[in-house]
Amino acid sequence: MKALPTIYNIVGSVYWRPVFNLLEADHDLLLVNAAHMKAVPGHKTDVKDAQWIADLLRHGLLRASFIPPQPVRELRELTGYRQALLHELTRYRQALLHERTQQVTRLHKLLETATLKLGAVATDILGKSGRDLLEALLAGEADPGALAELARGRLRAKLPELRAALDGRVQDQHRLLLRHLLVHLDFLEAQLSELTGEIEATLAPLAEAAQLLETIPCIGHTAATAIGAEIGADMSRFPSAKHLASWAGVCPGNKQSGGKRLSGQTTHGSPWLRAILGEVAWSIAHTSGTYLAAHYHRLARRCGKRKAIVAVSHTLLVIVYHMLRDRRPYQELGPDYFEHLDATRLQQRYVRGLEQLGYTVSLSPAAVA
Repeated sequence: MKALPTIYNIVGSVYWRPVFNLLEADHDLLLVNAAHMKAVPGHKTDVKDAQWIADLLRHGLLRASFIPPQPVRELRELTGYRQALLHELTRYRQALLHERTQQVTRLHKLLETATLKLGAVATDILGKSGRDLLEALLAGEADPGALAELARGRLRAKLPELRAALDGRVQDQHRLLLRHLLVHLDFLEAQLSELTGEIEATLAPLAEAAQLLETIPCIGHTAATAIGAEIGADMSRFPSAKHLASWAGVCPGNKQSGGKRLSGQTTHGSPWLRAILGEVAWSIAHTSGTYLAAHYHRLARRCGKRKAIVAVSHTLLVIVYHMLRDRRPYQELGPDYFEHLDATRLQQRYVRGLEQLGYTVSLSPAAVA
């Protein structure tokens, strides 16, 4: 019993992970949520804390938090290039993608400073045509007509607009910054390509789960592997989809005191998983013709875009839970699902109202003219 306070203090701190890994092989360990501990009645002081926890454990009153098994945790550790496993690789790739986006934004700003409006004409300034134009600018070419002739494909249909957009004032400091930005972007692209190859090599445990998730609209291979790396493929660790949503932090909080609800703000959950689901939800928000798109637009009209994004993220995670649990691909309900659902509810409402007034109601479809 004397060792319990020391172990508890270590596990209760931010350095619990190495201790958990060290003791897991020879002991049955529980990582207890602090919020759950506070809700269990009893006298919890600093002196009696360890004894009280041991007593609660003997009576089975402690509920263990979710700790992934060793194979899944190995996917979350980056221990050198030889052991570059899936979870940390996907997180690192996500960080590189954000950094690449920042560099592209800086490139747009630099071109605007040089009074070049290339981004207003070209969809992707780092595509083949855009890269040729930037390399020509670095080489000292300043003639808008000569630069515009480097355009390829569909961009050649915009040659007049392109010539006007490339009529700028590029100075030496602009070329210097442009050179550094392009070198940095090339480095990030190379890192992303290498990471993608390593992720594919370590994807075997989650290959089936990733293929299932890719059947959901707007979830590509990158998002599917990232979601699979965050939650794994075994859903038996979560009693229900609600538990998974709560663990991820994409459902309303439940803070109450004295029978009064104080806040419904979402919990912190898993920031990486929330970010991935949010990106997929924003992609869904810019589409149409699917159940999830109809779900977003229906909610956005009532509660705003941001809350609708969180709600769609929750719906996505519930769908993911059932797909991985049942090993079944996504089944599209169609964009008119809510229209039929609302019509059925409205019909039932009016029928109940008439029946309460003492009428017997029988329905038959109207003849189509």
